[in-house]
Amino acid sequence: MSREIRPRSLHTPGAETSATPGPGLARALGLFDTTMVVMGGIIGAGIFINPYVVAQEVHRPSEILGAWALGGMVALAGAFVYAELGARMPEVGGQYAYLREAYRPSVAFLYGWALLLVVQTGGMAAVAVTFAHYAREIVPMGLSDAALAALALSVLTLVNCLGVRAGSTVQSSLMVLKILAIAFLVLCGWLLTRHAAPVAGPPPLAPVAAVAAFAAAMAPVMFSYGGYQTANFIAGEVKRPEVTLPRGLVLGVAGVTALYLGVNFVSLRALGPTGLAAATAPASAVMRIALGSRGAEIIAAGIAISALGFLSQSMLTAPRVYYAMARDGVFFRAVGWLDPRSRVPVVAIVLQGIWAAVIAVSGRYDQILNYMISIDLLFMGLTATCLFRKRFRTGRQTARFRIPGHPWTTLGYIVASWLVVVGTVAYDPLHAGIGFAILGAGVPVYWLWRRRQVPREER
Repeated sequence: MSREIRPRSLHTPGAETSATPGPGLARALGLFDTTMVVMGGIIGAGIFINPYVVAQEVHRPSEILGAWALGGMVALAGAFVYAELGARMPEVGGQYAYLREAYRPSVAFLYGWALLLVVQTGGMAAVAVTFAHYAREIVPMGLSDAALAALALSVLTLVNCLGVRAGSTVQSSLMVLKILAIAFLVLCGWLLTRHAAPVAGPPPLAPVAAVAAFAAAMAPVMFSYGGYQTANFIAGEVKRPEVTLPRGLVLGVAGVTALYLGVNFVSLRALGPTGLAAATAPASAVMRIALGSRGAEIIAAGIAISALGFLSQSMLTAPRVYYAMARDGVFFRAVGWLDPRSRVPVVAIVLQGIWAAVIAVSGRYDQILNYMISIDLLFMGLTATCLFRKRFRTGRQTARFRIPGHPWTTLGYIVASWLVVVGTVAYDPLHAGIGFAILGAGVPVYWLWRRRQVPREER
């Protein structure tokens, strides 16, 4: 009774294994699709807004750009971790599968539990409302932000139920438009604005206070760089995942880092550190300087497209985790059903879409965002430790991709992730505590699912 039930997929004949996708899952995604998924999982609406948050914590251009560059380096270290894990274990569910194999099924379940309840769906709800806000600025309509957000989630749910190729095509198209919007912002900021006039900033901080301020600035930076790990969720639908996933992760994170540094560079050029700290919508402020009110309208369209692209990527990737949980027997069996025509987990996709829409309509997404940051980074650091366990178990067995600088780069990534968790808990213990309470609530739920899996005679 005290032992944990191992996932059904590990020893049930005909069930999904780590070597093969489940019956009907189609390996249809190539390197371009995977790279677009990586970039789409990272770039939402945050890069158009978060630069001002960072500039409020650190005030010199070198510190602001340094924070975004360091965030890119940490994200690249994380991409290396997920690249090797993906090469060694190209399994459906990605992070969920790594935690299941390295630790216990209960740990993996808690990750999936938090992902569905707050981490993925909370972020989707917030981004959906952001999309609705900017879309209504461009095209006035009779719907509220919440109603339009729910409508957008419904449409993307339907698209992804049509098949992985349909979902990937929409996601890749939106990602290309997103890259063009950011490149246009950088180009306009570089060519059509002048250097902002120098403005005296606050006095220099004492060394300890300066370190604390830089650490605080890293929290929104790390949040803005998060999401690359979701590409591993769809490993069961990637062609040659042991090769394609690592390449897509590295290319995607490197591309996002270049775009982020470009946005911050032109924001500092046009607004200066003090102006950037005061501009709650820095991308709009830069475009207004460059092209007037027309520029602000153009970037509003870019933000709406960027938000929609993030939602499309989330619909494509995260339901594979809930599908894997159902295949392992720790979630509703129906969630593990594949539509025989579209060959995608339709029930899992619909479940996520409905819950994200409920959060969006409820208006609680801001609070949920505060709950999710510490939980997400906690599991990202824990997932990186899976690599040590995997290497220890396989000995000298080689993978198609090996992390440069391991173990130091991996340890640095783990420490950076968990330091942000500690900082978040210290800064906002109430919301972080609620997040951990939601996570802890998954323990009795898992226990109930486990009892359902124990044969009647054992009970």
